[in-house]
Amino acid sequence: MQSQSSAIKQGLHFFSRCHLLDLPWEDVLVPHVLCHLPLQLLVSLQRVSKQFHSLIQVYLANCRTFDLSSLQIGPSISKEAFCSMLKDNKVLHRLSLQRCSDWVTDKELLPVIGQNQHLQRVDMSGCVCLTRHSLVAVSLSCMHLQHLGLAHCEWVDSLSLRSLADHCGGLQSIDITACRQLKDDAICYLAKKCLKLRSLSLAVNANVTDESVEEVAKNCRGLEQLDLTGCLRVRNQSIRTLAEYCPKLQSLKVNHCHNVTESSLDPLRKRNVVIDVEPPLQRALVLLQDVLGFAPFINLQI
Repeated sequence: MQSQSSAIKQGLHFFSRCHLLDLPWEDVLVPHVLCHLPLQLLVSLQRVSKQFHSLIQVYLANCRTFDLSSLQIGPSISKEAFCSMLKDNKVLHRLSLQRCSDWVTDKELLPVIGQNQHLQRVDMSGCVCLTRHSLVAVSLSCMHLQHLGLAHCEWVDSLSLRSLADHCGGLQSIDITACRQLKDDAICYLAKKCLKLRSLSLAVNANVTDESVEEVAKNCRGLEQLDLTGCLRVRNQSIRTLAEYCPKLQSLKVNHCHNVTESSLDPLRKRNVVIDVEPPLQRALVLLQDVLGFAPFINLQI
């Protein structure tokens, strides 16, 4: 009993003198502690002491995910801090810059892309200060890219998208919502090269026609999610082609596609595909409920 009590006292004495930074950095702190802390806290810890600054730099040089998509983090990071934090990292797998639209430019991003050839997921959505050079750099450096976010990046053009298609054939999802420079020719080229696409957003682009949708359907047979919201020139014919060639389709968005009617959507509904517009009768009932203030009983079996 005495020996057990003595051992406990010795252990308590050891831990009372043990500081966080005394623990092995690369074996304990980096993989088991720092990886659970939010980026904003890590940035703050750098200012505590020189030792903490060195520790955080070791972590940042070895982290696989760098996510600035948080509303609290992205806008508060400066260009200089971004460059400093990632200057030694060559092992990134995921990079998200969604909330950095106010400050991130090619100058900051190109070095990071150039030294991280293992990136699998990159999100540049809303980064309006970038140019096509960033997308070309991604296509040339990131051969293993699987997921790419480019929503509202109006600088994306046909040439840069073709470069992506030529070099990143393993792409599984891409969001090119509101990339209004893109037309059918570029989207068709992407569909012919990236046969593994499972998720695609072409939303808010009036240039997209049935030609794009049909090419996607015929080449990307494993497609699961397609967003055509606001694609005003898409018609029933391409939706029928989609139903014919894409048996794995799970979700289709066609809100504000005024030329797409229930005649093409009904076969997809029967396959339990989730569609973001209600059937005509359902829409009529909702409107009637809004007018009357209650839902009338209608015998649908008549």
